[in-house]
Parts: sequence; structure tokens; C-alpha cells
Amino acid sequence: MKNVLIVTVLILVSALSSCKKEWLEIQPKGESDESKFLSKSGIESLLIGAYSVIDGSIGGGGNERGSGVDNWLWGGVASDDAYKGAIFSDKGTEANGIEGFYITNDNPYLAGHWRTLYAGIERTNDVLRLLKTAVGIAEKDKLQMEAQAKFLRAHFYYELTIVHGKVPYIDENTANPTIVPNSHLVWPEIEADLKFATTNLPPRWNDKGRATEGAAKTYLGRVYMAQKKYDLAKPLLLDVYANGKYTLMPSYEQNYMIANNNNAESIFEIQYSVNDGFVGSPNAGYPGSLNFPAGVAGMNTNFGFYQPSNCLVSAYRVGDDGLPLLDDTYTPDDMLPYSTTGANVPYTLPVDPRLDFTVGRPGVPYLDWGIHRGNAWVRDASNGGPYLNKKNMFKKAESDLSTKTGSGGVNANNFRKFRLGHVILWLAECEAETGSLHNATTYVNQIRNRAKNSNVVKFGNGSPAANYKVEPYSTDFPNLEYARKAIRYEIRLEFAMEGQRFFDLVRWGIVGSVMNNYLTVESSRMPYLKGRSFVEGKNEIWPIPQGQIDISLNAEGASVLTQNTGY
Repeated sequence: MKNVLIVTVLILVSALSSCKKEWLEIQPKGESDESKFLSKSGIESLLIGAYSVIDGSIGGGGNERGSGVDNWLWGGVASDDAYKGAIFSDKGTEANGIEGFYITNDNPYLAGHWRTLYAGIERTNDVLRLLKTAVGIAEKDKLQMEAQAKFLRAHFYYELTIVHGKVPYIDENTANPTIVPNSHLVWPEIEADLKFATTNLPPRWNDKGRATEGAAKTYLGRVYMAQKKYDLAKPLLLDVYANGKYTLMPSYEQNYMIANNNNAESIFEIQYSVNDGFVGSPNAGYPGSLNFPAGVAGMNTNFGFYQPSNCLVSAYRVGDDGLPLLDDTYTPDDMLPYSTTGANVPYTLPVDPRLDFTVGRPGVPYLDWGIHRGNAWVRDASNGGPYLNKKNMFKKAESDLSTKTGSGGVNANNFRKFRLGHVILWLAECEAETGSLHNATTYVNQIRNRAKNSNVVKFGNGSPAANYKVEPYSTDFPNLEYARKAIRYEIRLEFAMEGQRFFDLVRWGIVGSVMNNYLTVESSRMPYLKGRSFVEGKNEIWPIPQGQIDISLNAEGASVLTQNTGY
């Protein structure tokens, strides 16, 4: 689908921005003749143009790093999973304010997030508006086009909602978007679009990356869970689990390898490509291009942002029984020791093997690039710690799948938005919240048994790189409190560094206590966090960009947008 996308975007640029005679006759500059798109091929071109925004890029430069589908800033750096990393002064005003919860209304990443996602919404609305008068399209095809556009629109609004809260709802019938207020949370509109998509999308496509019935049901389930509507989420997720024909990959790390893109576990993947003629490689997750190691010899990367936190690494500790420690409170004593030179692995107690497929640790092999050499492989260990992100990377043997024309590190490793692992653990959460602790335990154990039977990271001589151990729960969760703790831990371990942690803490209602404890502990080693705190009732969401408030004016010249509380 990415190959089609490249051609399609070129067509769209010609059609929508130029005055070449083959596309436009006598039209004002910058305007297109919409009649050129009132056909199946025309609507398909517009639809793929809408798909192209799903990775968070519209070719608008560095500020799009706040709009990436991986949510590395809003879901990762804002949480206890990761530091901004790199050096303090690099992108300081943009990202440091997110990590320390002192963001300003004019933050460029904030503005880029809003601008990019509304650009995606505009493209979906164009599809839906022109589809009404398009000709020569079979009814089934028309419904599937509408369903894809509505799926994408729901995605863009979901991302806006979890970051900004109340946002203006603009659809294909909106005459003047500049006067639409942000008067309510747009969950009902998101749900309506996804319900339509669940009914009209096929189970599979020949083109990889298109929305499917399973993707729509999974997304709708996720939307319900964000609102604690577990009774509505459960049947959707159960249907995907039982009837979607998805299966867990045999080994955990196979979900994060280029060779396993679009595998049997995948429900919806964001398709990435490199070296395809697009300078800057926006087709390969450009918004996340800061998130690659800075010092690995031969990797040609130089940013080093989004470094896993000490808190995250400590969460992978297990007891002699192979179960997570389920610590209530993170303390300085929980930080694992490490070698600043990568000469050895000082921590010898057991850890969950998913740790070293998620985090690049000193002394442990970093894919096939060699042993992580500690501080030499990071830009500033005093600012971001010694650890490296790993899930989004490529192997040395796959260097031809990393960009040679744009930001170093950007590569063809797809972002797995939804996979069966998500469905299973969300089902566990639904079961715990709606009454069956036995079923909840069973679902969690499916994930833990897969981890137990997965490969482990090994040294060159074939020996395990750490003391790895993971076991399933031997008895059912004894009560709801224990079940919640175990499920939430499992969700963190399974999906760490995938940009969902902060949003999970918010929907669980524990973000304030978790983040304030984390900031207190981290301020002892990260001076830039000293005195920073999470304010409940404010920091669960982020500001409306001031620039949008300034330009959204009614006939009387007053802004129709309301700023979020506390900003």
C-alpha cells in the first residue's frame, strides 16, 4: 500500500495544488476541480491520501514529532516509562515541558499534533463529502470506502481527544470549521464512526495496512475502555479474539522485527517504508525520528531521544516464582545497577525476558549491533540514563531497510497499533471489572506463557544475557484489587515504550499518585525534574494550542474555543 501511496500523493499534489491543464482547466490557483475525483479511482486517491496521515506526518517538518502515531511524547515521555533523553538543551522547550508537566500553550509539538490530526480529518471529510456524488462505484465498494474514511476519522479524533480533551467536531457537513466550539468530548461521534466501520469493513484486504473489521472492533473496544465501559468493550474484544483468526506469534520479539511485519498476530499495523524517493522519509514514521540511539557505531543515527526510565527497567524484576514483584511504590532502591562501560551485567537476580527485547541495557547485546557499551552509546547519561529504546529499531543485517535519504534511524519496521496481545490483555481487564477473576487470570496467563516459551537475548557464545525467568499465575487472582494490579503490570510489561502508558494511567485513575511518586524519586538523579509535579484535574490532558484559540473567532470576534483547565 505504501508503493501506491507514493504515486497517489504525487497525484494529489498535482491535483490539489497546481494548475496543470491535464488536471485543472481554468481554476483559481491552489484550488482543484473536484469533479476529477468523482469516480472510483478519484475517491481511492483521496482515501489513500487520508491513510498517509495515519503515521502522524503531512510533510510539515520537525514539529510533527509531536503527532506520531507511536505517541512517544504524550504516551511515553509524559509517563514513568521514559525520559525525553538526549541532552537537556536539545528540543528543551518542546519536550522537557511535557516530561515535567510545565508545558506552555504555544509549544510547537502541541501545535503540530493538532494541525496534523486535523489535516487527516480534513482528508477523510473530503472523501465522505465527494463520495455522496461520485459515480460508477458499486454500492459495496462505496460502503467500504465510507467505512475506511470513518475508521480513519475516528482514529484522528481519538488521538486528539486523549491528548487535548474536548475538541471541535468537524465533519463533511461542517460549513465553517473556524466557528465550531470544543463544547464536549467527542466520544459519541467516534463511536458512531467505528460502529459503521465494524459493519462495513471486510475481515481482510489484499493491501496491507487498510482498516479491517477486526481493527474497527478492536478500536471501538479501546474507545469504550477509555471511558470505563467494560461491558460494551468485552463482547467486541471477545469477537475479535474468538473469530478474528489472529494468533499469538510463537516468540514475543517477533512482533518487533521487520522480517515479521504484518504477521499472524497483527490486527492493524502502520506501514513504514524507506528509500522510496521521499526525501526525509515521511513514509517511515518520520515523527518518531528523534527516537534512535546516538552512539551505536555504524548505525548512522544521532538523536538519542526517548530513553527507557529506571522505573520501567525495575518493573521487569521477578521473584523466585517467576512472577512480577507488583511493587506498590517505586523507590530509589528499585533502580537496577548497570555498568557505565557495558563491561558486564551487574544485576544477577531474575528478570522477565521481555525486558531485553524492549530496552537496550549496558552489557547486553543490542540486536546484532554488539554489546551495549553503556555511556558511550548515549548522548548524556546524566540527562537520560544509560538505556536505549529497542522495539522500533532495525538489525545491522537490515541496514538497507533504514533510510539513506533522510533522518538516520528511520526504518521499515512497522508500528503495531493493535495486535492480538492487546485484545487478550484488554479482555483480561474487562473480565476482572465485570466479574470473572478466573477468566481474567486465564487471559493474562496466555501472555505470560508466550513470554515463558519465547526466545531470550543471548551472548555470542549462546548463553542467556541475564537471569531470565517468567511463569504464569498458578491460581486465580484472589480479588479485584490484586487482579487490577497484576493486569496493569502485565499491560505495562507487554507494551512498554509503545506510547500508551500515560493514557492507561489516566483511564485507570491512578496517574496523579504514580507520576508524583515517580517525579519525586527521579528528581534525585534528574535535577531538571526537581520541584516538578503532576496536578490532578489539569495534567490528565494537555492545552488547546493558543494559535488555534486565536484564529477560531465568531462574528463578534470572540474565540469559540475554550482553553483546558489550568492552562
